[in-house]
Amino acid sequence: MTVRVRVAPSPTGAPHVGTAYVAIFNRAFAHQQKGQFILRIEDTDQERSDPQYEKQIFESLRWLGLTWDEGPDIDGPHGPYRQTERAEIYRAHVRGLVESGMAYPCFCSKERLTEVREAQKAARGTIMYDRRCRTLPSEEVSRLMAAGTPHVVRLAVPLEGEIVMNDLIRGEVRIENRILDDQVLMKADGLPTYHLANVVDDHLMGITHVMRAEEWISSTPKHIHLYRAFGWEAPQFAHLPLLRNHDRSKISKRKNPVSLKWYEEQGYLPEAMVNFLALMGFSMPDGREEFSFDDIRDNFSFARITTGGPVFDLDKLAWLNGVYLRKLSDDELIRRLQDAGLKVEDNAYTRAVAPLVRERMKRLPDFLTVGDYFWNDHLAYDAATLVPKKREAGDTARALESFATLVEGASEDTWNKETLEAAMRAHADSLGWSTKDAFMAIRVAITGKTATPPLVESIVILGRDRSASRLRHAA
Repeated sequence: MTVRVRVAPSPTGAPHVGTAYVAIFNRAFAHQQKGQFILRIEDTDQERSDPQYEKQIFESLRWLGLTWDEGPDIDGPHGPYRQTERAEIYRAHVRGLVESGMAYPCFCSKERLTEVREAQKAARGTIMYDRRCRTLPSEEVSRLMAAGTPHVVRLAVPLEGEIVMNDLIRGEVRIENRILDDQVLMKADGLPTYHLANVVDDHLMGITHVMRAEEWISSTPKHIHLYRAFGWEAPQFAHLPLLRNHDRSKISKRKNPVSLKWYEEQGYLPEAMVNFLALMGFSMPDGREEFSFDDIRDNFSFARITTGGPVFDLDKLAWLNGVYLRKLSDDELIRRLQDAGLKVEDNAYTRAVAPLVRERMKRLPDFLTVGDYFWNDHLAYDAATLVPKKREAGDTARALESFATLVEGASEDTWNKETLEAAMRAHADSLGWSTKDAFMAIRVAITGKTATPPLVESIVILGRDRSASRLRHAA
């Protein structure tokens, strides 16, 4: 058997982190098994679907390196790969189900369905369709159809027995048929519901394993019934744990950014994002937290998927992104900064700044904010922060002025970190200042901050004139 898996997002909003999370494991499994990974666009919700969101799905998955073997933009033997382009396929399959007695037309109006639900609520019963149209005489069905009465098509779910599903992650799951609704397969507008299109597409596209979020567990028995109604063998199912907010609720844009585009624009690296999302539901055999997509592929097994609700922790992502940033060479860091649209030139000055700033970066824009004093001579700080405890303003001003003279007088031969630091320490001692107090005042004067990348290295990069000017301005 050739393994074939898919990811099937809906273009009804910006591409979601959950889409990437599911895509990572599907693609890793497919590549491990020398199979295929398919991208399918489930756009049957015509009111909310938008081509711009489909474009963003393509862009975001490619940004993460989660490319596909078949999809709307890559010809394959099982296309088309947009559901709106497969409408006649669904209609033909529904007609077959109705003719075989496995499905039936339902003529109930929205008003009647609302009345049924309200009555069930009042009686504290199960909220589901009461199957009124399932037993309509054939003559009545023919009359209503001939009159053009609006209708949907529902699956005739067995009334007794149970569905036993072997989830590759969760093991055996049992659902009694009596609690399952006669799901709608075809809407009154002639478009399929998610359930019908999902099953028909997975079968016709040869999908062997359906790996998706656990929120679809309750739908899986319906899908299995639909496979049986068609006389098809169902694929194997595996339901991944949901990504959750800190309060354990399902991740949502109300409590966390969920758009993949947002993370790209905020300066997160795609390899860090893939690593982080994989950590949400997967662990490496050796327990390490830093790993690549290739590592996921090589070590993937359903046994390594957790079933707990992983918390989407932005602090953890920022830490991990910082780890990946520090691994980048100067060439690669500058390329990434420029690709992100940041105004950074590739020159000797930028390359001198990079080693100092990189250690404190968590996102790409931090290159210009953590080390903003390298690019901006107009520093904004409270003058009071220049004066160490137990020192006077006038005394501090004189010290800063003398350090400006020291910096200006340094020769080309002595303009390096080791020599300059030694001279500054000796000068502080000669003034009767502790190195700690002197360097704190100088740090604020040079950078406008009390905590920065290494001070003396920063002065060396800024140069004699700029450093002396800042010291005199501070004085």
